[in-house]
Amino acid sequence: MAIAPAYEEHLPASPSWLNKGDNAWQLTAATLVGLQSMPGLVILYASIVKKKWAVNSAFMALYAFAAVLICWVLLCYRMAFGDKLLPFWGKGAPALGQKFLINQAKVPETTHHFKNGTVESKKSEPLFAMASLVYFQFTFAAITLILLAGSVLGRMNIKAWMAFVPLWLVFSYTVGAFSLWGGGFLYHWGVIDYSGGYVIHLSSGVAGFTAAYWVGPRLKSDRERFPPNNVLLMLAGAGLLWMGWSGFNGGAPYAANIDASIAVLNTNICAATSLLVWTSLDVIFFSKPSVIGAVQGMMTGLVCITPGAGLVQSWAAIVMGILSGSIPWMTMMILHKKSSLLQKVDDALGVFHTHAVAGLLGGLLTGLLAEPELCSLILPVSNSRGAFYGGSGGVQFLKQLVAACFITGWNLVSTTLILLAIQFFIPLRMPDDQLEIGDDAVHGEEAYALWGDGEKYDPTRHGSSIVDKTSPSPYVHGARGLTIDL
Repeated sequence: MAIAPAYEEHLPASPSWLNKGDNAWQLTAATLVGLQSMPGLVILYASIVKKKWAVNSAFMALYAFAAVLICWVLLCYRMAFGDKLLPFWGKGAPALGQKFLINQAKVPETTHHFKNGTVESKKSEPLFAMASLVYFQFTFAAITLILLAGSVLGRMNIKAWMAFVPLWLVFSYTVGAFSLWGGGFLYHWGVIDYSGGYVIHLSSGVAGFTAAYWVGPRLKSDRERFPPNNVLLMLAGAGLLWMGWSGFNGGAPYAANIDASIAVLNTNICAATSLLVWTSLDVIFFSKPSVIGAVQGMMTGLVCITPGAGLVQSWAAIVMGILSGSIPWMTMMILHKKSSLLQKVDDALGVFHTHAVAGLLGGLLTGLLAEPELCSLILPVSNSRGAFYGGSGGVQFLKQLVAACFITGWNLVSTTLILLAIQFFIPLRMPDDQLEIGDDAVHGEEAYALWGDGEKYDPTRHGSSIVDKTSPSPYVHGARGLTIDL
């Protein structure tokens, strides 16, 4: 059969191994994941917090996105996906030269063999260039740091955050990524993490909770009342997050194949189910549906399906959605109020519940529900299956549990050590006088130029020669809102 002209080899830009369809999908998927962060989470964070923290919250996400990219190409990609240095860490090196970037992608870079010489786990060689893989994996690393930021919004010193991002990327994220995806000991042992339930969500939830402990709480007034400043804009950010998840899970097979199709369908099924269950529980227990609750339910569904999106049947995605809409709801709404530890730690956006709990739940459910035929489409370890399908499935569940313990322990220890080191040079928490004011004190900027917010028109600042002779505004400075002097 003749090859279509579009797929013919055209040297040097289109070598014989390049599949243009796979490459186009991988770049599209990477862009979708990037849009989850920029502008998805930037918008969501800016709007879900109190008005006085809108700029600061958005900037923390914006900074992390840019800083991670530079660190990723300078050192961290090859620490996460390069040649083996330790069983849990790769050899760091730049991913910037064309000799590296234009070659065919491969994961892992080091081939592992059994003692008898046979290959331990088959190598994946996607039909696109290494540059596509480097960028795709960067978007995963970036969103992990941004999700972590949700735990410390509204009080973390921005300078401490700027130091924390590259250090956590190097000493925490790359370890989990190499261990589970890049050819580390958990990869070859056969632990299943399809698209980041452990690498991204469990790690960001545990690290965020740990960081919230060391940074300290928000002001008492902020903890007691922290309403979103723009619910409709929050929904726009949530919508970008949901739709971008098709790239998140659909890009994991590194090909535009049938497994990608299964992953995208299951992702949306689980998210919708979880949202409906969470909303139903809100109505049953609180007599009214909550928009913020619906967003939380959407998030837990997306997180829960991630470890097994292309490996479970679609009916299993509904089961996972039911559990992800109910178990994290219980931990957030019931257990949180009864636990002195959870009450003490000020996890601003509940990242521990929406990501750590949901990510762990998804990883364990994948160990139960992973379907053998779907596993054979993509997993490097043969005969992988969930416990419900017999055979080696029971061992698979234990593997999932051990991997969760490793990721949890590593993130708890590494995050603690990083923050304690930073604390020697930079205070982790803003001073109370800045916390009272918010964005204006930290950045010299505010999110909304609302007239009457205690400000008198100054013609010299606006290039006007007209002098304002009107009477003073009846509005005076209050708690960063419209306060009428009665």
